[in-house]
Amino acid sequence: MKAGRLGRWCVENISDDRLFVLIKGFYRTGRLLNVRQPRTFQEKLQWIKLHDRKEIYHRMVDKEEMKAYVRERVGEGHTVPTLGCWNSFDDIDWESLPDSFVLKNTYDSGSYILCRDKSTFDRQEARRKLEKGGYRDYYKESREWPYKGLSHRIIAEPLLNDGNGEWLTDYKFYTFNGEPRLFYITSGRGSREGLKETFFDMEGNVMDLSQKGYKPADPLPPLPRHLKEMAAMARDLAQGTLHLRVDFYEVGDKVCCGELTFFDGGGFALFVPDKWNRELGDWIDLNNIER
Repeated sequence: MKAGRLGRWCVENISDDRLFVLIKGFYRTGRLLNVRQPRTFQEKLQWIKLHDRKEIYHRMVDKEEMKAYVRERVGEGHTVPTLGCWNSFDDIDWESLPDSFVLKNTYDSGSYILCRDKSTFDRQEARRKLEKGGYRDYYKESREWPYKGLSHRIIAEPLLNDGNGEWLTDYKFYTFNGEPRLFYITSGRGSREGLKETFFDMEGNVMDLSQKGYKPADPLPPLPRHLKEMAAMARDLAQGTLHLRVDFYEVGDKVCCGELTFFDGGGFALFVPDKWNRELGDWIDLNNIER
């Protein structure tokens, strides 16, 4: 059975969450994951999917609802403003939007549309991309429980620029039991060379760590100017979680939280060298779970 067909078969036929993550885990990683006595990073993330299910997680992964969560935890001024929020593409109030803006689904990752000039904006292409992303269900696809039952909406935000090209630079912090332990910087999005991910420890030192399928940037990207502030915010936002990825942008003197993610790569991403799959797993204490 081909990979794509196997994935669809799993979604359509397997209702048991534990069996699903075992089968998809083997398909994605080539390894039989142990979710009864998890040790690696990937195994512990699957355990979290099955056992750590707090209602607040629904708010945290919704791209509109998370803004209120961020304000409650770290104060005002650390989210991208919302220009509008609609239940469907047909509901979008185009007249209310400025000449440039970003459209994105509140539910999925990656279906964002940049509009630089509203007078020449291809609305039909935007509809196609957003509706394609809107059909995704991360709970059904990889049993990411925080997404279960979320409503699918579309939001508009200002088109920001951080001076690093067409795309904003992402600073993505991995937290373990509420403590940030490393972060990576994305660069080269949309370029011919493809997206790069460069990992750093919390002191800003480059790590011998890569997510499988991605290479670090060369030359190295500059560190965020507000590294300590980002780390402190990531710590506040991750309290009460076993693992959370907290994403930031840096626009001028402002730090904005763009997204909260519990399962980077669906929880199946592998790291190289292989030692890191076990070491990152060691950083998650499953006994230290808040009920």
